[in-house]
Amino acid sequence: MTKTKLQLFALSTIAAATLVACGSDNNTPPAVSSSETTSISRLSTYNSGIYDASAAEIPAYDPVSQRLFVVNAQAGAIDVLDLSDPENPVLEQTLTTNAIRMGSVVNSIAVANGILAVAIEDATKTNPGLAAFYNTETLTLISSIAVGAQPDMIVFTPDATKVLTANEGEPSDDYRIDPEGSVSIIDISTPATPTVATASFSGFNAATLRAAGVRIYGPTNTAGGSIMNGASSAQDIEPEYITISQDNTTAFVTLQENNAIAKINIATATVTDIFPLGEKDHGLAGNEFDASDEEDGAINIRTWPGVRGLYLPDAMASYSVGGVTYLVTANEGDARAWGEDNDDYFAGDATLGFVEEFRVKHLVNANGWAGRLNDDLPPQLNALVAGGNGGGLLNPLVFGYCGATATSPGACRADNMLGRLNITWTMGYQKDVNGNPVLYDAATGLVSPTGTRIMYDRLYSYGGRSFSIFDENGALVFDSGAEFEKFFASDDCMAGSARNIPCKDFFNSGHDEGNALDSRSDAKGPEPEGIAIGTVGTKTYAFIGLERFGGVLIYDITNPAAPFRVDYLNTREIWDMEPEDATTPEQLAAFGDLGPEGLVFIAAADSPTGNDLLVVSSEVSGTTSTYSLNLPR
Repeated sequence: MTKTKLQLFALSTIAAATLVACGSDNNTPPAVSSSETTSISRLSTYNSGIYDASAAEIPAYDPVSQRLFVVNAQAGAIDVLDLSDPENPVLEQTLTTNAIRMGSVVNSIAVANGILAVAIEDATKTNPGLAAFYNTETLTLISSIAVGAQPDMIVFTPDATKVLTANEGEPSDDYRIDPEGSVSIIDISTPATPTVATASFSGFNAATLRAAGVRIYGPTNTAGGSIMNGASSAQDIEPEYITISQDNTTAFVTLQENNAIAKINIATATVTDIFPLGEKDHGLAGNEFDASDEEDGAINIRTWPGVRGLYLPDAMASYSVGGVTYLVTANEGDARAWGEDNDDYFAGDATLGFVEEFRVKHLVNANGWAGRLNDDLPPQLNALVAGGNGGGLLNPLVFGYCGATATSPGACRADNMLGRLNITWTMGYQKDVNGNPVLYDAATGLVSPTGTRIMYDRLYSYGGRSFSIFDENGALVFDSGAEFEKFFASDDCMAGSARNIPCKDFFNSGHDEGNALDSRSDAKGPEPEGIAIGTVGTKTYAFIGLERFGGVLIYDITNPAAPFRVDYLNTREIWDMEPEDATTPEQLAAFGDLGPEGLVFIAAADSPTGNDLLVVSSEVSGTTSTYSLNLPR
């Protein structure tokens, strides 16, 4: 185990930022700027020495014991670090849960009032999981209780009387078992004897949700085969992340793959609402993005009419302004991909998986889908057109700008246009009143009952490549639009601990790549995933971790309608070689932090140093870094 020596980030001026917000016809709000300065120093980095195995995922801090708990998914356990001296974190022990359930996996942790809450996934992920509670000082088990399948996130209510788990309920890898998603609400007023209530989604009609804009689209498998859109609402919904209102009454839950947020009454364990998050029009100025990973080193941030982004947020946090709760989301994006390593699935057995992701160039190939058979053609897509000789078209009224005609995608499917973009094939094509695809003749481009082509009016990509702020009823208050990618492509963005590495030289590259440029533009760009919120004086800040490009963006969100960027931290030092080429922990440590997963803000009142701290755990580098924050108050 190694620890990097003290590194200090230079003073940086808070940059003026022009961001995209709601309520403007041109989608461009006034710029907000500040001349104040901020200093951020990296106090230490604890290095697990384990690369790309999720050895550092979710951190949680206990001010009572001054311990930092970090989920070590590689070990299926929790690393316990002594953080009493943040410049010298020390591994005390690794806490496993095998004594509770053999072969279990730790997914998430939270801390409050000297209790460590742990979300534990069963060795068979479709089985019910556990929530376990430990004393943060003695590390002894207090109690445990059964929760839903695959508890993916755990959180305390602000008053610490209850704990909630987001039970994702993903299907088995062969898609033969698909448990219901749910939220468990655990009363720990008496920690030794907790009680649990379950908030279920079974009362919601899948068709009604679908009509409202919630993505309910998973298949169900029967003896007769795979039925598209056959899953119940509870099976299809996969709760991802939870945040709780300050008055302890309401839980808000991201339903990532469903592009929605659920609202739960905690007292009654009832889901009271599910609101869709809508879509982001990439044809509008302010919502530009780079759609291709193959442009000969060129960065091509532009509008793409007909392309819509699905927010699909992962992490979410909340804060209150004027008695109103606001939800802050990291719009990572995520696709359903089950059976993608099963040759029998792609050979045509739709009961063995469900893969919704497809490149535009394959979806609208002029020769149809036949060329992808036994390769990466999802059988559910193939089944949209009877006879198995189908294909897709782009509506020339929408995509004529990139060369689409009634019978051909033209230049739209070129690698430097939309061809490389990953989209979902499940949305955007024309349907009749019964929900069946409208068929077009391949030769004439006209509607025909014997046609073999379906027509796409819109293409839906994954993730907003942004962060957003919604009000408590799901109305969009602010979205950062194209700000992330534009900033990373600019001369203002610098990476490295000395801030001397131009971000644009490695724009939209991945956390496990070396000497790469633009390699993630076709997927989800920088992939904002983790988020934490902290209050400093009169100001509220959002800290947003970027899974792929790396680093943490800091925004002042005091005014929910007009956030602005304060700073950007990216401590990756080596960009011209792949991290997997490191052969020792010391060599790996030299790369810096790769793939931030979890973030926790430690307020000055709880901090061992008396200063505000930020802790970032990075799953690819297996590191946990602690920063001292001096932010405008």
